[in-house]
Amino acid sequence: MAEYLIYFNQQWVGDHTEEWFRGRGPLAAAVVDEIKAAGAYVFAGGLEEDGPVFSADATSGTLRFTDGPYVETKEWLGGLTVVDVADEETARMWAGKIAEACGWPQEVRRFGHMPQPADEAAGHSQLAL
Repeated sequence: MAEYLIYFNQQWVGDHTEEWFRGRGPLAAAVVDEIKAAGAYVFAGGLEEDGPVFSADATSGTLRFTDGPYVETKEWLGGLTVVDVADEETARMWAGKIAEACGWPQEVRRFGHMPQPADEAAGHSQLAL
């Protein structure tokens, strides 16, 4: 099994009426329920547009926290779903269902995992951050 991140940038959503968005919510919730029923659900959620946003940066050797996005951009993560599935084909299927339910594109990436002590002892390295 592998975990896949299915996500969208807020700018991909487009301009729609409140009524349109209210109609999409139940469709997206139904797909999440379907993912849960299939045993593939890890996590799903949308990010608050007006919630706190801050960055942590230690590249200078001193940890600094700053308010707002670190990079000035018009793109930001709008929401995400994490599924644990047997293969890429299944991840594509769930991404397609989410895209249809939400009405905007989704991007999919497979997670790389930190090596566990048993993996390191066996000479396996899967670190892909």
